[in-house]
Amino acid sequence: MTAATIQPDGHRPFGLALREALRRRPPLVWAIALPILLALLSMVRPIDHDESQYVAAAVLSGEGFLPYRDYAYLQTPLQPLLFAPIVRVMGELAYPGLRLINALLGALAIFFVYRAARSARVPAGAALVASCLLASTDILLFGTGVARNDALPLVFFTGALWLILAGETRRTPAMAAAIGLLLAAAAAVKASYALPAAAYGMWALWHRDHRPLWVALGAAVPTGLVLLLAAQAPDAFLFGAFTFPADAPAQYYASGGRAYKLTLGFRVLDLLKFLALGAALPALAVVAWPRLRRARTDTLLDVLILAGLLSAVLPEPTWRQYLLPVLPPLFLRLARIWRIEAPGAKQRAIFAVFAFAGLVPTLLALGAAARDGVPMARALREGDAIQRILDAEQATGPVATLAPHLLPAAARLPDRRFASGPFYFRSKGLLPADDEARFHLISAAQLRPSDLPGIVLLGGEGQWAGGDPALDALVARVAAARPMRVLQLEGSSLRVLLLGPPHAARTRPRVSSNPS
Repeated sequence: MTAATIQPDGHRPFGLALREALRRRPPLVWAIALPILLALLSMVRPIDHDESQYVAAAVLSGEGFLPYRDYAYLQTPLQPLLFAPIVRVMGELAYPGLRLINALLGALAIFFVYRAARSARVPAGAALVASCLLASTDILLFGTGVARNDALPLVFFTGALWLILAGETRRTPAMAAAIGLLLAAAAAVKASYALPAAAYGMWALWHRDHRPLWVALGAAVPTGLVLLLAAQAPDAFLFGAFTFPADAPAQYYASGGRAYKLTLGFRVLDLLKFLALGAALPALAVVAWPRLRRARTDTLLDVLILAGLLSAVLPEPTWRQYLLPVLPPLFLRLARIWRIEAPGAKQRAIFAVFAFAGLVPTLLALGAAARDGVPMARALREGDAIQRILDAEQATGPVATLAPHLLPAAARLPDRRFASGPFYFRSKGLLPADDEARFHLISAAQLRPSDLPGIVLLGGEGQWAGGDPALDALVARVAAARPMRVLQLEGSSLRVLLLGPPHAARTRPRVSSNPS
């Protein structure tokens, strides 16, 4: 250290001390602040109807029901099984609890990317910057801020990447088996991770030092669990995990006058838009720039980036969460480049602008929460009000609703035919009536007054939650064929219908707006 770096009081300048701290380890304040910040952001994010089937599935699994056999689940099945005991303990706080779990998993995934970069011999400063750029993308902030199935597979995937890069110097059989287990577990939670997992499997077969047999043995554990669940209800599994995700979104957008979103050109534009909400787009440009120097680790990361991009563009239409498998290998690759080629001032400014752009949707959500109140707090208050109403009426049993994520706070279970929220309900002709009954599903076209249980919750499938209020209106019209009382929650769009027996008098029911 030269005399120029010493201040008169004998202390080093703050900038130099910070750089030296970063070279040793990520600051403790960062490790503590990140999960707290993501947890707080998860509470202020607006309620999203996308969360419906994931909350319902975890709650039903917590009650001992199995996906496919006992209720319809429109994804691969691992998440509700893993979350079931946690949700069981959380009880009425299951919905915000699942958001908090996903936020903590998001922080853990970012930490795994940092550790993976350090294992790839990236200096601490560059590894930390790359991890923070990952954390600032709207793709990650959305995926880890709602109760969907995005954060859990991301943790499995980033954990596998850490082990893959750490094993470049010495890969043990146990490490290879853990990599296989984590990659297969990610695909067992969300099918979009299957392509990156398969890409690594092919890489391991080609590069035998990755111990492909041990990788396969590790992957056999979650794969066997999925096959075991599939064997219980094979037709329902094939429909929920493969047929519905392939056919239903295209049908919905084609029939809704938005078929343009299904075209390849528009999907590519959407992909670029989502990548631009954060530093992923400039990172992709830097990584794609031709370079003569390319280590084997870099090539593997490039393969995983391409597999993630292919996985993101295949579904119709393209949504931001589909790009999550791209981000970890992308920012690891960027950190590896910066290890050799430090970014100049112009490049740093570009990355700063895009990183801020990634934060804008979250900042807007913060502003809306400051103006209108915290959405999750309101959801809990409304759930408590629903519970008090139903308890006062001594109304028990399952609840038919297109917003089953709102039911845990009311201490009620969803009718299992409505556990998939609005997503199957709005489909048209994907299954005949007999198969709907076998798969525990019901569509708007097949809904009859006698299909509804004694309690119906309406108002959760609205534009305020990203939904279609016409679907709730259809349920209300069908319910009107039965005697009922309408209990409107004060100051809320939610209302509870208490229905009489289907065979009762067919006169127009007496309607009350007084919840007392």
